[in-house]
Amino acid sequence: MRILPRAQREAMYEIYAFCRKVDDIADSEEPREQRLADLRRWREDIDSLYAGAPVRRVEGLASAARRFGMRRDDFHAVIDGMEMDACADIRAPDWATLDLYCDRVASAVGRLSVRVFGMAEEDGRLLAHHLGRALQLTNILRDLDEDADVGRLYLPREALQAAGISASEPSAALASPALGAACAPVIERARMHFAEAGAIMRRSPRRTVKAPRIMGEVYRSYLDDMTARGWAPPRARARIARSRLIGIILRHAFI
Repeated sequence: MRILPRAQREAMYEIYAFCRKVDDIADSEEPREQRLADLRRWREDIDSLYAGAPVRRVEGLASAARRFGMRRDDFHAVIDGMEMDACADIRAPDWATLDLYCDRVASAVGRLSVRVFGMAEEDGRLLAHHLGRALQLTNILRDLDEDADVGRLYLPREALQAAGISASEPSAALASPALGAACAPVIERARMHFAEAGAIMRRSPRRTVKAPRIMGEVYRSYLDDMTARGWAPPRARARIARSRLIGIILRHAFI
């Protein structure tokens, strides 16, 4: 985000701070009732923003939302996604539920972001849809073990069953030698979304897609590295070399 002009950069930092706070609530060790109550308060605070009387903790976000025309429904969608994690540990959801989760926790953030980037309405919406899902599916694959440690398994039920994995208990599912087969359709779907996002960015003014181009290329590198590495334990977390990251930034930020 540092490559963006100041107003856009500060707006993106406000979006990130909001997402970080509600995500921390969903992932906290507080009782579920407390987490849900805390998320409800954030929903009320977002409503105060759009009622023209923002409470203190959303004043900065209110300024950014007004300037860039961010929509309340997208903030609410992010909170809806956090509530899915707070209500119960997600384990082997069906594809439809997983897609809804990705829309809420990732594509909704994209819909807020593309307004800051200044994209045209339709292509911005489509980019948020595809790139958000591509990034979130990659994150799910990247965080398999970390999620299992807290009792979560986001791999879709249909993919697990097709691979012959009947267990929905996270550690048991990840211990299966057929894990790679269960990950394969998730990889395929992520690649499809990356391809659609790439087509949208190629036809968009470069100044509006510098940041998403960088995010997309970094996450595609994670996906490629994980696919090449395979899924047998121990699974080192996919990372990107600093030199490679700098090259990606230079290629997209200043050209």
